[in-house]
Amino acid sequence: MSVRVVIADDQTSVREALATMLDLVEDISVVATASDGEGAIAEVDRVDPDVVLMDLRMPGIGGVEATAQLHRRHPDLPVVVLTTFADDDSILGALGAGAVGYLTKDAGRHEIAAALRAAVAGQSVLDRAVQARLLAVARPAAPTAPPVELTPRETEVLRHIAEGLTNREIASALFVSEATVKTHINNLFAKAGLRDRAQAVHYAFTNGVVGRQ
Repeated sequence: MSVRVVIADDQTSVREALATMLDLVEDISVVATASDGEGAIAEVDRVDPDVVLMDLRMPGIGGVEATAQLHRRHPDLPVVVLTTFADDDSILGALGAGAVGYLTKDAGRHEIAAALRAAVAGQSVLDRAVQARLLAVARPAAPTAPPVELTPRETEVLRHIAEGLTNREIASALFVSEATVKTHINNLFAKAGLRDRAQAVHYAFTNGVVGRQ
């Protein structure tokens, strides 16, 4: 079954190139494109895709606001950001709005396709440059504790989520079952008021969880 994608990008050449490129991937199907955030929201309502590939800087409703609106209207719909910008405000804004992935436009076809598949599977995907920026943001806050009291194991699980590990990979790293990992995730999500893994990544980096031992 193909992963059905809506692409939002204000540059016609980029939008068309992405659509053509991704349509060449066997299990990816571009079902609609939009030139701005408002159009992306309308297309999502019209075609009910599996995932959205979202640019950030667009006229009218930009990518961050469009992601936030989509997250409210379709909370189970993953949004992957694809942008030329990897500054702190753009990254934290997009993740805070609910994006589950963040790639720069240096990413190739297979990397983008892999990120879309991962997003549909409930995983977070961050470009290496984006992870580096988030680590840099987290370092000044490293001595501080998260605003809620997590157990050492919950903190460890949260750190692994922020590093992009799947539940299976976390279970392997901690020598526990996937069911145990899911229990820890449910507990820490409840304590921190988190809805999904994207919010968990944002929480981990902005509260100094990543980088602390």
